[in-house]
Amino acid sequence: MLFGKIGWMEVVLILAIVLIIFGPGKLPGLSRSLGQAIRNYKDALGGKGDPKEEETKKA
Repeated sequence: MLFGKIGWMEVVLILAIVLIIFGPGKLPGLSRSLGQAIRNYKDALGGKGDPKEEETKKA
């Protein structure tokens, strides 16, 4: 297991590198798009699709 033993120091280092690469101006947009991608992934796994598919299932 590669990522099983990441400590807080490694997390701080990774966040610092991300801050240096993307800059403080782009972090809100980056986190927003990451959250949206995770939400879409969860919806796809949960069976929540677009409304057109739900209408065809009801009919």
